[in-house]
Amino acid sequence: MNLTVLAASGRTGLALTREALRRGHTVTAIARDPGRIALPESARLHKVAGDVEEPASLAVAAGSTVLSGLGTDRAGVLLAGAKAAVAAGPRRIIWLGAYGTGRSAEVAGEAAGALAKLLGDRLADKVEADATILAAGGTVFHAGLLTDGPESPRRRTVGLASGPPLDFDAVISRATVAAAMLDEAETPRFPATIALPLPA
Repeated sequence: MNLTVLAASGRTGLALTREALRRGHTVTAIARDPGRIALPESARLHKVAGDVEEPASLAVAAGSTVLSGLGTDRAGVLLAGAKAAVAAGPRRIIWLGAYGTGRSAEVAGEAAGALAKLLGDRLADKVEADATILAAGGTVFHAGLLTDGPESPRRRTVGLASGPPLDFDAVISRATVAAAMLDEAETPRFPATIALPLPA
């Protein structure tokens, strides 16, 4: 399968790219500085310069599936990325969002309010980006607090209605989230909706 990974030099983007290559896929890994994509060279890995805030720079092959590892430290980046991903016309988009924002806020419970305060002006950006992807038929993964570490052997993916309360003391590894997003790329179960990767 041909996959395109956005923000491939970040920790989540690296996890997505690494897992995709491990599964035998061909990956176009996009980063502002492709030299920072710290993975060994491979005939199936194409490191490409691109910036979601400059949509014309995104090299998304026709018929590919886009996976996003985009995070943000300022408002506007995620929505720009979502619009750029949709405009590129991929076969599918699998997007990383934050559990406790937008449609998952009610399911996440009281902690969602604290998360909203923490995100400040970035919250609206996250919510609008999710809505853009969902409207295009993509899948949005709402993950809890991310950490480094191995993939959970007991991981599972559930629909939004089965989500647990958001717990700031609970974490999920980027490797676990990446594996869940790749599962969805290979076997779609949650088109045009929100899915939750859980460590167990």
